[in-house]
Amino acid sequence: MKQFVLILIGICFLSCGASKTVRESKKVIKGDWTLNSITYSKTGSYNVTLLNDASRECFEGSNWQFIPNNNTGLYNISKTSCNSGDRYFVFTIDEVDESTGLYDFLIKPTDEKGKSETNQGFRMKLTLLTETNMQWQQTVSVDGSPFIINMNFIKL
Repeated sequence: MKQFVLILIGICFLSCGASKTVRESKKVIKGDWTLNSITYSKTGSYNVTLLNDASRECFEGSNWQFIPNNNTGLYNISKTSCNSGDRYFVFTIDEVDESTGLYDFLIKPTDEKGKSETNQGFRMKLTLLTETNMQWQQTVSVDGSPFIINMNFIKL
């Protein structure tokens, strides 16, 4: 009976952890990336502020570091015409549907110590993750219709 209870407890702990695919995704995302390009689903000129921080022009070329063992990271905006410097965040990869391979990427800006002033985060779709490329998609509404922002990363 004692072994049976221990087995049940072990199964409970294993079932509460992240899925194998999410664990593998965290291994792939680990390291340094560059936000290479940002594209929109509609043509035209748009004034978009990403992550309540900066414009598309400031984010393109920014360097990102992901540390999955504690779900933290930072990105650095270095363009002289922008408010440059390090920005810190915590992140989570959530499996939405294993059969379709859809995942949500949640990012919450913090200070250097991991504290959030606003407790506000951003949810995006993790639509592509390979050893060298990653893409996030965020859907917002513009004039009542969906507007998709694609953030395309390359691994350094």
